[in-house]
Amino acid sequence: MKHQALIQRLTLAEKATLMAGKSVWETRDFPEKGIPSIFLSDGPHGIRKQEGEGDHLGLNASVPATCFPTAATLANSWNPDLLEEVGQALGTEASSLGVHMVLGPGLNIKRNPLCGRNFEYYSEDSYQAGKLAAAMIRGLQSQGVAATPKHFAANSQELRRMASDSIVDERTLREIYLTGFEIAVKEGQPKALMSAYNKINGTYANEDRRLLRDILRDEWGFDGIVVSDWGGSNDHALGVENGSHLEMPGTVFVGQKEIIDAVADGRLSEAILDERVDELLTVVLDLAAQEKRIVDYELQHEIAHRAAAESIVLLKNEDHILPLDSQKTVAIIGEFAQNPRYQGAGSSLINPKKLDLTLDHLSDYNLNVLGFAQGYQRVDKEDDVLLQEAVDVAREAETILYYMGLDEISESEGMDRSHLSLPQNQLKLLEALKALGKDIVVVLSAGSVVDLSWDTEVKGLVHAYLSGEAGALAILDVLTGKTNPSGKLSETYPLDLSDVPSSYEFPASGDYALYREGLYVGYRYFDTTATPVKYPFGYGLSYTTFVYSNLILTDLGAELTVTNTGQLAGAEVVQLYVGKHSRAIFGPSKELKGFKKVYLEPGQSIQVQFTFDDYTFRYFNTITDSFEIEGGVYQIAIGASVADIRLSGEVMRSGTTEQLPDYSQLSSYQSGQVNLVSDVEFSNLLGRTIPKESWKVGQELRINDPVLKLQYAKNGLARLVYKILSWLLGRAEKKGKPDLNLLFIYNMPFRAIAKMTGGMIDHPMVEGILTMINGHFFRGSRQVWKAFLQKNQYKKDLDA
Repeated sequence: MKHQALIQRLTLAEKATLMAGKSVWETRDFPEKGIPSIFLSDGPHGIRKQEGEGDHLGLNASVPATCFPTAATLANSWNPDLLEEVGQALGTEASSLGVHMVLGPGLNIKRNPLCGRNFEYYSEDSYQAGKLAAAMIRGLQSQGVAATPKHFAANSQELRRMASDSIVDERTLREIYLTGFEIAVKEGQPKALMSAYNKINGTYANEDRRLLRDILRDEWGFDGIVVSDWGGSNDHALGVENGSHLEMPGTVFVGQKEIIDAVADGRLSEAILDERVDELLTVVLDLAAQEKRIVDYELQHEIAHRAAAESIVLLKNEDHILPLDSQKTVAIIGEFAQNPRYQGAGSSLINPKKLDLTLDHLSDYNLNVLGFAQGYQRVDKEDDVLLQEAVDVAREAETILYYMGLDEISESEGMDRSHLSLPQNQLKLLEALKALGKDIVVVLSAGSVVDLSWDTEVKGLVHAYLSGEAGALAILDVLTGKTNPSGKLSETYPLDLSDVPSSYEFPASGDYALYREGLYVGYRYFDTTATPVKYPFGYGLSYTTFVYSNLILTDLGAELTVTNTGQLAGAEVVQLYVGKHSRAIFGPSKELKGFKKVYLEPGQSIQVQFTFDDYTFRYFNTITDSFEIEGGVYQIAIGASVADIRLSGEVMRSGTTEQLPDYSQLSSYQSGQVNLVSDVEFSNLLGRTIPKESWKVGQELRINDPVLKLQYAKNGLARLVYKILSWLLGRAEKKGKPDLNLLFIYNMPFRAIAKMTGGMIDHPMVEGILTMINGHFFRGSRQVWKAFLQKNQYKKDLDA
């Protein structure tokens, strides 16, 4: 151990105390023994430091900070160098604010477009997500702060996110849901990692030894610390035993007692506890010793601007309507033009240091603007007066520039979406504008996939995603041609939600989330089954054109030439996909295995090289319990998107094992037609029986059931609490602003009460409360009172 002498000076109580936070955002310190405290802060796309009362979910204000584009936006840049630069900016700002550990980046896979937190995640592809996250981590940590990639792992929905069990087969888990983390850990070397709330195949992620020790530490070489998501620790002692370090937020002496009791009764070895303390101290002492950086907020804003501009995706440009003709009159329509939707909601909500507004800067651009009209209310509510005002303004212009998108209540941490449609009042206005017979260009703001069936009614479509505090001017740069758009989609836009295989059971409303689709997530499904889509993975237009030529394939990699054949300088994202036509191991028709963004002047050519790496040809073999290569011929495809392949060829690879899994009973997975996989076939894929829902209406509620089940409680007061909670959530929805703290309570399991009340309530008290909820009021009251007295006595003994 690195800190054996220091650990020997600590008592068991002190070591146990180090395993939980001191407060919502700080770790425990012992200054007299040379152990400092470090400060943790949310920060996937900005530093959300709360200096007053902390709440983790954005209820209380945070100090002003730079709001960069969200992960879903940055991913569309396909530029690791850009993400590393944004990471450096984030790290500098964190350091200047006294933040030692930034809780991000988020790199969960976008299994389904309805997930309410997709705006915080990079991609539906694990390779792309891992490469971008690794770059962000390197940037952050270059400034002396720790990155904390999250949420590890298979965390794919917000409903019941703290009380859900992800049932996923081993091969899918390793290839889809862990590969991004693997790349991020190996190439980014983060000092910390956040475990997910959910279970994975029956075991809480924060207690999963195979996940946290065998894979993360022993296989990938991770040498940092694992921090629980806030309230995400189930059995704290078991978590510490199996590789988790820091239980957050501060559980004061409640978490400490769990560790001490576990050591006393032999459930946790003190030697194991010493290992975790040593690992924790290595990170804490290093971070606390770093000097504060000085931040230049003008430079931060400039970086945010460039990041937004490079991440904007041009989806449609009929008749070359863009860049806008400065000679034609323009009407600007839409609430989002005056009050932009530029970030998500929840624990990533940033208080922007500076916010650019479209209407404030129109004079800076060569645009012939006739006027502006709000057009619609931000909340989805019809307003015929606003609609008519917009139509009247638009009628006088030659081109209509219509700003639209998802409002805050549509996508948020703590809740999943129920559909892909934009707000109906915005769509109604679009129909009214179309009736004018004018050219329409839409500027879309949304953090995730939306239904774009209406794009046949417009000539131009610019998707800005959630572009941060400088996004408004970045959008104007693209619209006027100051910036040539180079963003490409990092997720597939389906024609219909029903085309997405996981949608039949998403979000899972019971105990189990069944990952029936297996490997076929996103483009892997659509491309394999030749299912038509609206816009494919990797798609994005430019104001110039690129030609691919001269593909050369060797055993080591691929090389090709890209030429800018247009009249403008621009950037192209060259994508490498690998497939295998003849195979014993089923899989997608092709998968992303490389990408490079290149910048070219008009007429310029450049050589692009890809080196085959450890991820290029591998699959996870459940017989050998390791990654292997199937021998044979592989197809190498180079393209501008997964559906726009420009060059292709073949290479040969030798196999690494003759022990192959038997997939003869998996016809759906062999064909990729996984939209209606039977229980029998999914069981065959899992290698075990599918778990069945064990709770039914009328049964007593359990310690790990979510609070939302209070609606079925036997205690009338408990049911009343549910009704009040539902009413408050409904009121927040009508206002158009999600109440994250209420959503957190709604989805959290009862046991989390002991983790989120700062020591006021412990686990035995929660068990008593649950007894009351289940209709045994007096017995439960006695339990609570007895547990309360014991807890207070323990605290008195501790203080003495």
